[in-house]
Amino acid sequence: MSNLESDPREAVCGGEGAGEPELLPGRDVVLGGTRGMKVTRTLPTAGRRMVGAWCFADAYGPEPAAMTVPPHPHTGLQTVSWLVEGEVLHRDTLGSEQVIKPGQLNLMTAGRGIAHSEESEYGRLHGAQLWVALPESARHTAPAFEHHPDLPELTEPGCSVTVLLGELAGLTSPATAHTPIAGAEIVVSAPSRLPLKPAWEYAALVLSGTAEVAGTTLEPGPLLYLGAGRSSVDLGGDARLLLLGGEPFEERIVMWWNFVGRSHDEIVEFRRAWGEGALGPVPGYDGDPLRAPELPSLRLKPRGRVR
Repeated sequence: MSNLESDPREAVCGGEGAGEPELLPGRDVVLGGTRGMKVTRTLPTAGRRMVGAWCFADAYGPEPAAMTVPPHPHTGLQTVSWLVEGEVLHRDTLGSEQVIKPGQLNLMTAGRGIAHSEESEYGRLHGAQLWVALPESARHTAPAFEHHPDLPELTEPGCSVTVLLGELAGLTSPATAHTPIAGAEIVVSAPSRLPLKPAWEYAALVLSGTAEVAGTTLEPGPLLYLGAGRSSVDLGGDARLLLLGGEPFEERIVMWWNFVGRSHDEIVEFRRAWGEGALGPVPGYDGDPLRAPELPSLRLKPRGRVR
C-alpha cells in the first residue's frame, strides 16, 4: 500500500525503548482523495516512530470499501499485507500477480526498488498494511515477492496465535526476515500469557473487539507500546489484535513518502528514478502510476532511535 498523502511529512524514526505501556493515538488518513478509503495510521506518530524494525502501520475496516492503489514505488523496506475480511489483488514490476485472502501473507521486499499496485472490488475490507525498515545489509538487495497461504499457528486455552513474520512463542514464520523481528495475529477469548524476549520492544494493535493487554484496556484505533524488558505479556478480553516487536532498530534512516533511505540525496535520487520510469511498468494494471509529491523545502535528515 502507498502513502497517498499529497504533502507527506518526514518521518523522524526512533525513540528509546520504555518498560511501561504507552498509548499512542492513531490519526485518520484517507487514501486516494476525499472519497478514498479511510485508514488509521499508528506508525509513525509524533510520539514514537518505530517498534523494532516496524516503521509504518495502517489499519482499515471493517467497512464496505474498494481499494484502488495505482502503481507506486518502494525502496529500503518490506511491505506486509494482512487481511481479516475481503480480497486484494497485488501486482508488481516483477510480474507477480497474487490475490491475498484472510489468513494469508503477502510480503514484498523492495530492496533497491520495486513498484506495485493493489486493487479490490467494492465490498467489506478489514486488515492492516505494515512496513518493515530494511537494515543496511539488505536494503540494496534485489526486489522480491512472497505469498504464504499457510503460516504457523499455536492454539492454547484462551488464545490462538498466527505468526506472520519472524518468531513468537516458539513459532517461526517461513517469510523472509532481515532483522530479528516478531509480527503475529492473536485472537484472544480468555486470560492468557505469551512469552516475549526481554531485549526486544513490542506493541499491540487491536483490529476488532476489546482486549486487555498488560493491564491496559485496548480497542481499535490506538497503538499500545509495551516497551522492552518484558519476558511475557498478559492478554484477556475478546479481541483480534496484532502484536509487533523486535530488536530495537539502531540505524539512522530517512523515511519520506514510500521510500526508506539514509540521506536526503538518496531520497532525491529515488524520486527522480521513479519519475523517469526507471522501475518499469506494473504488468496488468490499467491506469497511470502515482506521481511522487514535491519534496519539502528543507533537507531531510537521517534520524536515530534517540531523538
